[in-house]
Amino acid sequence: MIKKMIVKIGFGRVFLILVLSLYLLTFIFSRSLFFESVLRSKNVLGDIILVLILVFVLTFFANLWFTNKKTDKILKGRANFVGYISAVFLGILSTGPIYMWYPLLSELKEEGLDTSLIAIFLYNRAVKIPLMPMIMFYFGLPFLLVSTFFMIIFSILNGYFVAKFT
Repeated sequence: MIKKMIVKIGFGRVFLILVLSLYLLTFIFSRSLFFESVLRSKNVLGDIILVLILVFVLTFFANLWFTNKKTDKILKGRANFVGYISAVFLGILSTGPIYMWYPLLSELKEEGLDTSLIAIFLYNRAVKIPLMPMIMFYFGLPFLLVSTFFMIIFSILNGYFVAKFT
């Protein structure tokens, strides 16, 4: 029955219905717990709302900036400063399982993409924009900024050494 419901209306909607049902049951059986959970949810949202807005703004501008023609021009040929920075941001913005990127990266390598840019791209997949609000909530903004900064710096060093040794 649940499988049919998931197929018919989608997992996201089923999940939303389940969460709302749990809140309704909590409201019916324990109003104090309900109000405490709503207040806690409001506080968590208040803590991460600025980071969520920043993530949406960065994603919006990245979608405006990176077109297929522009990325082809940036990533084809030898690695340069613009290529390094582009590989960093494209790695950060990339989503999905990593094994799905291998065929595309292999194709781009055959077309002239420098191996250092591939290494930088793959290294920066460790920087996850959707997880940034949660990282900031649990570990704080300084941890998020410092760890992201060092991941980016070491990705560029990694790309440099990959280019040197391959």
